[in-house]
Amino acid sequence: MKIFAKEQIYEGDKLTAQRQNISSTELMERAGMQIFNWLHTRIQGAQVPIHVFCGIGNNGGDGLVIARHLITHGYNVFAYVVNCSDKRSKDFLVNYDRIKTVTKNWPLLLSCKEEFPAITKDDIIVDAVFGIGLNRPVDDWVKALFQHFKNSKSYTLAIDMPSGLFPDMVPDNENGVVWANHTLSFASPKLVFFLPDTAKYSFQWEILDIGLDPEFLSTTETESELIGKLEVLPLYKPREKFAHKGTYGHALVIGGSHGKIGSVLLATKAVMSSGAGLVTAYVPNCGDLVIQTAFPEAMVITDKNESIISDIKFDLKPTVIGIGIGLGIDKITASAFEAFLKVNKVPLVIDADGINLLSQKKTLLKLLKPNTVLTPHPKELERLIGKWTDDFDKLKKAKAFSKKYKIILIIKGAHTIIVQQDKLYINSTGNPGLATAGSGDVLTGIITGLISQGYEPVQASIFGVYLHGRAADIAVETFGYQSLLASHVIEYLGEAYIDLFKQREQIHDVNTRENQENENK
Repeated sequence: MKIFAKEQIYEGDKLTAQRQNISSTELMERAGMQIFNWLHTRIQGAQVPIHVFCGIGNNGGDGLVIARHLITHGYNVFAYVVNCSDKRSKDFLVNYDRIKTVTKNWPLLLSCKEEFPAITKDDIIVDAVFGIGLNRPVDDWVKALFQHFKNSKSYTLAIDMPSGLFPDMVPDNENGVVWANHTLSFASPKLVFFLPDTAKYSFQWEILDIGLDPEFLSTTETESELIGKLEVLPLYKPREKFAHKGTYGHALVIGGSHGKIGSVLLATKAVMSSGAGLVTAYVPNCGDLVIQTAFPEAMVITDKNESIISDIKFDLKPTVIGIGIGLGIDKITASAFEAFLKVNKVPLVIDADGINLLSQKKTLLKLLKPNTVLTPHPKELERLIGKWTDDFDKLKKAKAFSKKYKIILIIKGAHTIIVQQDKLYINSTGNPGLATAGSGDVLTGIITGLISQGYEPVQASIFGVYLHGRAADIAVETFGYQSLLASHVIEYLGEAYIDLFKQREQIHDVNTRENQENENK
């Protein structure tokens, strides 16, 4: 799913109005009606007090449309205009006049000196104050209003995005942002829904289709994409009937040190479970018996050193190499790693201590083949690209780093982000259960296994991150967050593959059911 930037959304609205021969006011009516339908389906006429707070721009216009339809359907509505400026949008004014025709209780104009209306925890707040149009920090009175929302503990629904939140920067004061229980976003999600600094402002989000121009939606290139089942399914490579193990490549996993052979074991298992034809583990001598006993499907090459990897040499011709898992940063290992990079011609996936060794000697980054995949967690990323001020600064630095070295960065987190130069792919799967030892080793193995099968590195990164998270989502139903182990993710990879082809159960909303019942009469 494409994630449109603010400017692209404005352009989409404009093109839709032109191509569908409708006014911007009609498009606003359509958007507001969609939100009303969403509320109406869930509330079903209940007389809970609904407080609709409207700004004086187009987001406020959306709010007035919502309030008008709620009123005409008999809901207990209190509408307010946050009236702290004289710059009202045209469509706001049109809808301000329209709401006056359906109620004698006109929206209450709240100046920046007014006391706040009473709101209880059993009420509903609809936040239609700013939306995506905010370009400056809010003033103290508005901050206090938003804190009034929060302190009321009432259910808060944000329109398009929580007010006070910018689409392209982190707010400097969290008190100046609405903390929403749910956000209804038009056409596409917003990047801020997925970043650690800003995701907290909306507990849940949902996309509403407001009928934007199909050509605009399909042809407009975006910097960011949200990756779900529909995005990865076209990447899937079906198995060939007459294929053999050689068809799906031979992956080599290099890593391990005394006490850290388990990481290589996890990665190696993940390589095979993701579909590679063959896998060999390259480990210190102390890891030979562990791998051979615990995972007989793998072959093993041992280093001459008992405890660490000291000299990376092998006769086989691997399709792809995953390196760094449990490797350690001993000086001897560091020298072996550098010597390996100087002669390597094979696609690489680098994780853990491999990344740390690159961070210690950044000249080694110039030795990496184009489209090498790096999978850092936040601390490893910081060692690579330097400190950042906020999530947007982090992404800026990550994109610059990716462009400079022509590599793929996988920034692991609640929403893992794949960075390929200027492009961001944001994963939608996964859960807090993945915050456990070894889950990163499994991810490295999955991506390595996919490249082994012939997936391009960026495809393998996108697909691998998705499968890793989806397997965890399925496994957590059995084990729960606290008891989920990295090995469970491997065990459920097959279920994640099968899930790709499962049809989602059709859910009919109330309006659909009512229409069907009327047709049957």
